[in-house]
Amino acid sequence: MRHRRVADLMTPDAVAVRPGTTFKEIARLLDEFGISAVPVVDVDGRPMGVVSEADLVRRQASGGGAATAQGLMTSPAVVARPEWSVVKAARVMDKNRIKRLPVTDDAGRVIGVLSRSDLIQLFLRRDRAIQEEIIEDVLTRTLRLSPSALSVEVTDGRVTLSGTVPRRSLVSVTVRLCESVDGVVDVTDRLTFTWDDTLSTSHEPSATAGEAPHGAR
Repeated sequence: MRHRRVADLMTPDAVAVRPGTTFKEIARLLDEFGISAVPVVDVDGRPMGVVSEADLVRRQASGGGAATAQGLMTSPAVVARPEWSVVKAARVMDKNRIKRLPVTDDAGRVIGVLSRSDLIQLFLRRDRAIQEEIIEDVLTRTLRLSPSALSVEVTDGRVTLSGTVPRRSLVSVTVRLCESVDGVVDVTDRLTFTWDDTLSTSHEPSATAGEAPHGAR
């Protein structure tokens, strides 16, 4: 499975400002480009910090203070790398409670910006594309299961798995791998299993035809 990277979703040639950029110019740029923050870069294009809408609001609410990017910015800037998975980038955003990440190259220069709205694109993948990736990559290539033994239904990113896998241990593995597919919102497990390999003393099949599906929700 190929997970999308920051480089796949980021906006290249990001709007950035210099330390001396004024309050009003920053406000104009945020409005003109429909963005919530801009990185502040030095003469070499390396990030010094970030000025967000919240920074501008705080300055106005205080009735004074810094009027340029250098004084307004939150520093140091939290950045991402183009080779990061989007999952890692999302976790960094969540941990730091920020909406945008400047993306830097090997020299530390800003080459793009990843925003929360960019991440939303993952959840706009067509159901058909998600279904095909699960069948071809997860079931066939990774788990080497027969697609004919399982049913994969996808509606608005919600996956429903049904059918029978050879061993009980494969149930949780299959669900986890499906959950990791880009665009999957939720996985409903209606899988049954033929052999319970989690019980060391058991040598009999644990689920037979006609029994209630394991993991039904």
